Amino acid sequence: MSPRAAVVAKKMPRKVLLIDDDASLRRVTEYSLQSAGFQVVTATDGEQGLSCFHEEAPEVVITDMQMPGLSGYDVLQQIKAENPDTLVIVITAFGSVEKAVEAMRQGAHDYITKPFSRDELVIVVEKAFALLGLQHENRRLRDELEHHVDFSHMVGISDTMQDVFEVVRRVAPTEANVLITGESGTGKELIARAIHQGSTRGKEPFVAINCAAIPANLLESELFGHVRGAFTGAVRDRAGKFEQADGGTIFLDEVGELPLELQPKLLRVLQEMEVEPVGGKTLPVNVRVVAATNQDVEAALKSGKFREDLYYRLAVIPIELSPLRERIEDIPLLAHHFLARYAVGASVVLSDDALQAMATYSWPGNVRELQNAVERMIVLRRGDILGLSDLPEKVRTVQTPGGRCVIELPVEGYPLEEIEKEAVLQALQRNRWNQTRAAEFLRIPRHTLIYRIEKYGIKKTRQPSL
Repeated sequence: MSPRAAVVAKKMPRKVLLIDDDASLRRVTEYSLQSAGFQVVTATDGEQGLSCFHEEAPEVVITDMQMPGLSGYDVLQQIKAENPDTLVIVITAFGSVEKAVEAMRQGAHDYITKPFSRDELVIVVEKAFALLGLQHENRRLRDELEHHVDFSHMVGISDTMQDVFEVVRRVAPTEANVLITGESGTGKELIARAIHQGSTRGKEPFVAINCAAIPANLLESELFGHVRGAFTGAVRDRAGKFEQADGGTIFLDEVGELPLELQPKLLRVLQEMEVEPVGGKTLPVNVRVVAATNQDVEAALKSGKFREDLYYRLAVIPIELSPLRERIEDIPLLAHHFLARYAVGASVVLSDDALQAMATYSWPGNVRELQNAVERMIVLRRGDILGLSDLPEKVRTVQTPGGRCVIELPVEGYPLEEIEKEAVLQALQRNRWNQTRAAEFLRIPRHTLIYRIEKYGIKKTRQPSL
């Protein structure tokens, strides 16, 4: 037995049902089991034993074979018919081993012959619970494998990405709606698919729709469906994305672009779990909603472009994906990940100079831009070593504004987080702690600035008098 299975076995209630019409033997057996740490429930005959089985739900049952009324065979058959996982140990008289063997053919776990010692009894029962521990462990492992979150397509060693992965692992098995925010190209759909794949809905449909890619006058039909004749061109009934995703997950990409007039209808779907096709009657749906946006949600709420009640329905669990420029430690890892994907069968490597240039570039298109750059390098390569000359021109020629050095780093090195913290602090001080202007100064979304302020515990300092 594995150490983990042993731990599982010890944590179980270890409840035993003892059925025996011999009062003296029943008391001795009960005492022996209790002394060994088992919780014991006793019954004086088969009928009472079955009643106790229904009330107490023990995982191990010990029953005498020869009893008035219902015999041990009868008890065994009924228990195994109702709960095949219950382990039944039969007690038989000396010289009646063939009856015990027959009981095991009928589903008994083990047998013990009279007279038996305390040690013999405890060993048999301990083995039964050890087996139960293994069975529980196997079920747990099967459940983990079935609902395992696959991060093989998502790469990141930075603290921010590790935090995201942990949230995804915890939220995936639940039914909570998730709103993923972050710039374009940061991998929002990959996160959405990981959440779906790790949920109990993982074998059901995953249906994605980009709310920004469909004209506003067609979006309602795409989401909720329509019936024949509902409008010009509606020549037949058509199921919407919500109906297509029934039982699974719907991914509403760029949900921040959803027209205001459709937002109440989406809110109703989330509240009532039913859709109303254009021109038709309401239909029940059973879906989990994962949404994503690259917009500044707080700004959209303040400007009235996005309903606050809809936001809170979608963002039960908010997940923010940082831009690639804020997690430069992930760039080499991602570059090698895409290199392995596109250079299958070839011995291609990235030079140190190329990796350094990639780490210096700001990657406004984030992971998607890096992926495209690596694929381009593989396709156009002139050799097996990819150097500076193989990089896209904008990556290899990157400079700081005006060609000047913004910071002077000491020779012995300096923590990147301290540099970032100082940059945020100076931006806030320069802009008199106005977060919107400080975010514009740093060229990042306001919600990203707020995240950094909270991360580094930055507090407002008193401005000097003029």
